[in-house]
Amino acid sequence: MPLRRVVVTGIGVVSPVGSTATSTWDALVAGRSGIGKISQFDPSEFPVRIAGEVDGFEPDAIFGRRRAKHLDRVTQLALVAAKEAIDGSGLEIGADGDRVGVVWGTGVGGLGAFEDGITVLNERGPAWVSPYSLPMMIPNMTAGHIAMEWGIRGYSSCTATACSASAQAIGEGLDLIRAGRVDSIVCGGSEAAVTRVGIAAFAAMKALSTRNDDPELASRPFDADRDGFVMGEGAAALVLEDREMAIRRGAPILAELLGYGVSSDAFHMTQPHPEGDGAVRAMRAALRDAEIDVTSVSYVNAHGTSTPPNDRIETLALKKVFGEKVPAVSSTKSMTGHTLGAAGALEAAVCVETLQHQILPPTTNQEKDDPDCDLDYVPNEARQAQVDVALTNSFGFGGHNATLVFGKA
Repeated sequence: MPLRRVVVTGIGVVSPVGSTATSTWDALVAGRSGIGKISQFDPSEFPVRIAGEVDGFEPDAIFGRRRAKHLDRVTQLALVAAKEAIDGSGLEIGADGDRVGVVWGTGVGGLGAFEDGITVLNERGPAWVSPYSLPMMIPNMTAGHIAMEWGIRGYSSCTATACSASAQAIGEGLDLIRAGRVDSIVCGGSEAAVTRVGIAAFAAMKALSTRNDDPELASRPFDADRDGFVMGEGAAALVLEDREMAIRRGAPILAELLGYGVSSDAFHMTQPHPEGDGAVRAMRAALRDAEIDVTSVSYVNAHGTSTPPNDRIETLALKKVFGEKVPAVSSTKSMTGHTLGAAGALEAAVCVETLQHQILPPTTNQEKDDPDCDLDYVPNEARQAQVDVALTNSFGFGGHNATLVFGKA
């Protein structure tokens, strides 16, 4: 029996460059950066003082003050992105809630709530710690809130595989629809780790760019002068559906999710395999799952973090998979920063928009060639192109690798 085909019928995005999917896409095509000085806390004592923050996000206005107080920012961002995706898809859950699922990814969950709880404990004592602290911080709670908000009563889960989390959430959604466990599913991810601990910890690892005086130029994937990634925050959601069901209800079909591949480096806590072994296996698995060969892929949205090892190793992995004809590659993290557990879903949404508009978003800040990064990275300016198939990579600490393949609707 042939596998059910799975399509994307809605996308929602809240990012450092836009508050919706459309505004995010427009900013990326225009090459606008969302990176600036950190505003959520005073970073003056920190070695890193820049990040990609969601500008103008007002949770009290969206949720009301009382409810917003009991939702960590990671969940607030997620609910806004999920609403845009569900509304755009026209999916009416209602009595069919048992056949709808949710899989949501995050790297660290409610880090802000965790920090606040520790601060209250240390400064005021255990009696003052909020009973909401635990449910606000645990990673699965965002999936739970999405299910409660829309009456989603089917499969519900959370992926917490670092920076591949939301790509794996989307891949699991594909598998669940194919297996017949659900007919439609809300998948994606969110992250809100621009906090004191989040910035301090990544800075201690020497993973972050220290270009504090030039924030818009700090994230520079594949450039010879890259010095680390820039932390970002945000959320992105995709509504996936069984293709036949989507056609019957007249849903907008934005793209088809063709394949999913996953692997483990089994190598190091934070460093990718030096030969790109896991990345290669994930990409090849996704292409096999999609039942296409490498010549069908027109565009790759790279993991492209702007760290020296990642960009060199991902370039090597792409050459191993595609041979001498690597398609155009770009990293939109050059503008959004690295949104960690939300990155896979955000970049999946970018692939859907690429297929819709037939435009390749650029890799900005491409100024100095790196001999180890010698592919076509769509430098600095967007480009019109015929794109029938787009591939996106997400790699996470712990050696988690995930690749998604999307086809034109």
